[in-house]
Amino acid sequence: MGDVEPRPLRLGKKQFPPEQRLVMAIVNRTPDSFYRPGDTGATGAALDRVHAAVAEGADILDVGGIPAKPGPEVTVAEEIRRVVPFVAAVRAAYPDLVISVDTWRQEPARAVCEAGADLLNDTWSGWDPLLANVAAEFDAGLVCSHVGTLTPRTRPFRPYFTDVMADVADRVLGLAERALKAGVDPARIVIDPAHDFGKNTWHSLELTRRLGARIFRAHDVKATRQALDMVAAIRGDLPPARAVRGLA
Repeated sequence: MGDVEPRPLRLGKKQFPPEQRLVMAIVNRTPDSFYRPGDTGATGAALDRVHAAVAEGADILDVGGIPAKPGPEVTVAEEIRRVVPFVAAVRAAYPDLVISVDTWRQEPARAVCEAGADLLNDTWSGWDPLLANVAAEFDAGLVCSHVGTLTPRTRPFRPYFTDVMADVADRVLGLAERALKAGVDPARIVIDPAHDFGKNTWHSLELTRRLGARIFRAHDVKATRQALDMVAAIRGDLPPARAVRGLA
């Protein structure tokens, strides 16, 4: 959020340099996701999606058991049922893959960390203050996000900020400080301005203009990986995928 020198990011067993752009592949274990509802609700279909995402270049897998949108209540027990055995299966299949779980509650967070998750993706801005303690206990990563005044699974209604950047910075840095005090490794803290969460389109565009990004959460892994690699090649961080011009 300022003139701070970028540092390596440590997630799971891996360390990523500042210039590396990471793709976080989404696998929703919900029957009512906005994106292809129920597509990966069954375990077999979800595992097939994992295999495809890894083959397409995903660096991180993000597993979700509750849709962000309003809807029927998903109990803690149901969330655990949806995600914990699946995380264990993914960990068995991919021992070194960075596994993230999208949750805001401490009980599922603890269960997924015990099953092998590396990152707690708290998209609801520290709603459960003990989530940071769980991350610290398991040496897991933690996403510190901004959702304005929203409560979990609600949508914004005419959100207003005097300065959206200042509001985002104040909230996420406060959450990061709380995580540090709980004992979370600073190299495992991820900052997320949470585009569209608690914001309108103009707010999200302003954030996009003024912030760089290192992790890109996406459903379409292949296209996202290709776009990021193209940008990296232009910047000189990666060699071009094909260098044939003028060589024949």
